[in-house]
Amino acid sequence: MRDYKVVVLGAGGVGKSSVTVQFVQGVYVESYDPTIEDSYRKQIEIDGRACDLEILDTAGVAQFTAMRELYIKSGKGFLLVYSVTDENSLKELLALREQVLRIKDSENVPMVLIGNKCDLEDDRVLSIDDGIKVSQDWGLVPFYETSAMYKTNVDEAFVDVVRQIMRKEASISAEKKQQKELQKQNELNKQEEAQSGANDTQKEETQNNRLKQSINDPSNTPSGSKCCTIM
Repeated sequence: MRDYKVVVLGAGGVGKSSVTVQFVQGVYVESYDPTIEDSYRKQIEIDGRACDLEILDTAGVAQFTAMRELYIKSGKGFLLVYSVTDENSLKELLALREQVLRIKDSENVPMVLIGNKCDLEDDRVLSIDDGIKVSQDWGLVPFYETSAMYKTNVDEAFVDVVRQIMRKEASISAEKKQQKELQKQNELNKQEEAQSGANDTQKEETQNNRLKQSINDPSNTPSGSKCCTIM
């Protein structure tokens, strides 16, 4: 069973805890209690593979943002949550995403964009198109509108980010394997070149030895040759 750490990020009051608890426990938490840090575990099967998820529900309020960097460093995948009833919550995600990319030092970070509270149509100030535009600006990051109350797209969002983690790990593993094979092939080529050079040297020495033997062998002197002295 593989372990995957998923971090839920977003402004305060967007429903990060409600989405997380709905996914982990299947219940809706209606009351709002500002989170400092909550950690949950859930075992699920994705594409035939058993996964043990550690989900970190982080603080959205300002006084706890100093802890966020530690969470980001340890996380493998990220759910960035805003509320469709709060325009500023989406703007805050722009800075959050930049922080994630900076800390992870990569543009390829498993990530999902979530527009929560889609059931509150009367209070909505952000449309689906607003979320789609941000998704496109971020390089087509998967985007879901969710309802923690009705569990709309909640499971799908978590499964999506875990699949991204799986694909990234598989890609890194394949790349490492390819590098090892290339390194092994280079070493074999060097050994072959060294052996070939040794064989050429041995062949040249053999030819030189044969030439020396041929020169020094009296039997190689032409028959009937005489040394004549003229008186």
